[in-house]
Amino acid sequence: MVDAGSHPDFHLVYKELARYHEEKRIRDSVMQDLGIDVIRSFLIAPAYRSGSRGRGKVFVVLEAELMSRDAQNALLKTLEEPPPLTTIILIAERAEEMLPTTLSRCSIVRFGPLPRDFVVGRLVEKNIAKQEAQFWAAFTDGSLGRALELADRGMYPVKCDMIQRLAELGPAGAADLGAHLAKVMEKLADQEVAAVQQAEGAALSKTLASRKAAAAMLQLIAGAVHDALALKSGAAMPVVHADQPDAIQALARRFEPAQLAQIIEQLSEYEELLWRNVNPKIVWDNVVITCASAAPLGI
Repeated sequence: MVDAGSHPDFHLVYKELARYHEEKRIRDSVMQDLGIDVIRSFLIAPAYRSGSRGRGKVFVVLEAELMSRDAQNALLKTLEEPPPLTTIILIAERAEEMLPTTLSRCSIVRFGPLPRDFVVGRLVEKNIAKQEAQFWAAFTDGSLGRALELADRGMYPVKCDMIQRLAELGPAGAADLGAHLAKVMEKLADQEVAAVQQAEGAALSKTLASRKAAAAMLQLIAGAVHDALALKSGAAMPVVHADQPDAIQALARRFEPAQLAQIIEQLSEYEELLWRNVNPKIVWDNVVITCASAAPLGI
């Protein structure tokens, strides 16, 4: 029944459930976070009702780090003293973004990576080319779910084009590439919004979709720079972007190890700025300038 998605006591809780809320105001809202209305209606309220089959209830909250502050505060009592035979699982990629009061009421279970060969095999079974499958297995460090998500979003050709452009970049071309990457981010965001609309009939926040697309792009760039740093410093580490060796070598030739390390640090700062609603065009212009010259943060 769980496999069929029809078990009455197994509840997946995710932000798109707003589409099925009893209040029209909530149904028509644009989803940017996992709000208090969804948590109250689809987790807290059913948690205190009797299970249909008398063997307990399980609630799995997807993207738990997207829970709003109000939603997390509303959930605290249920987390601390759940009803009998009730299990609540919060799944988060960035648990550090959740409130300390929420985390203190949870038992933290960290999942290790799957063997890369296993991930490659599962991706190939999904008709993903072996070279692409090998890249995603390495890039996601053995996370099959993340690898499938990125492959399904068509990120591989985006990644190849982006890394090649950065490898060939000179200071004079920074402005044009910054504008190009901003457009790529918007295109990826539009695709995700459309996919959610088709799958769930719900309106995903364009801002949230843009942030997720930008995060993936910045992580891909940082991975290439990390490969260049390993190559430049002679570290005995596997190259993630092994499918683009010429681009990685070009980056390694252009910068000293300290500069490459600085670029990686600044890319992390740019990702944080995007989540703080800084203008994406300004951020991407600075990303490209940094990757072209290792210049410091200019925002």
